[in-house]
Amino acid sequence: MASSTTTSPTLSDVARNELAAIVGPRHALTRAEDLALYEYDGGVDKARPEMVVFPTQTEQVANLVRTAIRHELPITGRGAGTGLSGGAIPRRGGLAISFARMNRILEIDLPNERMRVQPGVVNLDISLAVARDKFFYAPDPSSQRACTIGGNVAENAGGPHTLAYGVTTNHVISLEMVLADGSVVRTGAKTTDSAGYDLTGLFTGSEGTMALVTEVTVRLMRAPEAVKTILVIFDSALDCGRTVAGITARAITPVAVEMLDGVMLRMVEEATHAGFPMNAEAVLLIELEGLREQVDEQAEQIREVCAECGSREFRIARSAEERDLLWKGRKNAFGAVGRVSPFYYVQDGVVPRTKIPAALDFVRQTSEKYGLTISNIFHAGDGNLHPIILFDMRKPGDLEKAQHAGEDILDFCISAGGSITGEHGVGMEKMELMAHQFPANSLELIGAIKQLFDPTCNLNPGKVLPTGRGCMEIRQRPLTSTNTL
Repeated sequence: MASSTTTSPTLSDVARNELAAIVGPRHALTRAEDLALYEYDGGVDKARPEMVVFPTQTEQVANLVRTAIRHELPITGRGAGTGLSGGAIPRRGGLAISFARMNRILEIDLPNERMRVQPGVVNLDISLAVARDKFFYAPDPSSQRACTIGGNVAENAGGPHTLAYGVTTNHVISLEMVLADGSVVRTGAKTTDSAGYDLTGLFTGSEGTMALVTEVTVRLMRAPEAVKTILVIFDSALDCGRTVAGITARAITPVAVEMLDGVMLRMVEEATHAGFPMNAEAVLLIELEGLREQVDEQAEQIREVCAECGSREFRIARSAEERDLLWKGRKNAFGAVGRVSPFYYVQDGVVPRTKIPAALDFVRQTSEKYGLTISNIFHAGDGNLHPIILFDMRKPGDLEKAQHAGEDILDFCISAGGSITGEHGVGMEKMELMAHQFPANSLELIGAIKQLFDPTCNLNPGKVLPTGRGCMEIRQRPLTSTNTL
């Protein structure tokens, strides 16, 4: 953890007592030693709330919001705290609403392939609840054993299998939310399409800046007939990067194409013994799903592409256990890094997949420029990069170098026709870079939408929009007849 944001006290004794009365004293935290656990997420920034509450039902959330707004308190929603861009950090103090105790599965509707859940349900638990019936929930972030569906909706989370299946917004059918005035609204329906504007899509990925999600209806998928997991080994990271475009050029869309460079795969193998080679420069972890004959044919075509691009070895997992072990290595990668470096900075940018070799070369140059080790592990199929920058917090200036290196990489992503985030969100980490990606009129439009739903700027202030266009230092202007959409 690193840079902290100073917050001014905003919570009066009256407000504290009123908020605690809504959830009950046992469901409210105010002691400094308790609050310290809620001042950070998986990123590098910190800011401490003045109070944390744990509602168990929607009406409590609505009452908490009404009370907080009446006392002009900033409100930050929080899931499991696994986010990587500062989205759940209470930047201006105030009230943190944790959804950890709103963790019930409310309805499973297999005939319609739907599930209705509270926001505190863990991502993986959705799939486990229907695995016996051969269904699953597709978006699978690396933190899926801990992250919750409410946080996934807020950040529009992705995961390794989103190349074919898409990200969270492609699997959320309906939302129940509490708006900034404490009113409860629903968007969407159980059907695939609903009438009117796509409000469900608008709120998915809004990072808690326009509403607090209290219920989610998700789409379930049927388990495929056949699955093949392939490990392809390369002596050149650039050859590995070129292979991704070669696969898609043959009109093959695997459900996952993950890339690990040599630095990363050695850390992963030492930690998990998943079967990755210690002497390679890069590997691709590819997964195919579908009808058995189709999967077999695609595997052979991918074998040809990999050979043409200079692969050293092509392995197909021989059992479900071997496949699970390979994925265990991939999904436990961040923990593996922690064994080598106690401090690291995870970035998240996107480039067109044809630009992956150039992006890898730029990351190498950035590593040399700042004198920091940067390992690469990312969703290569859709060009979603995750450079992991190792630094030492104990060395003065090392964190700042890591942050500058990350900014350089994201600026490259923009110049290559990509984006500053693929799944981690903007949060407080990348808000100033929004002005690098979007022109002023686009930022004004985003600000106007935020203001429409949160005119007093109490919901997760100091996120997404750059300083001066958001509400970190100065509250946005109140809505008037000349300041609306």
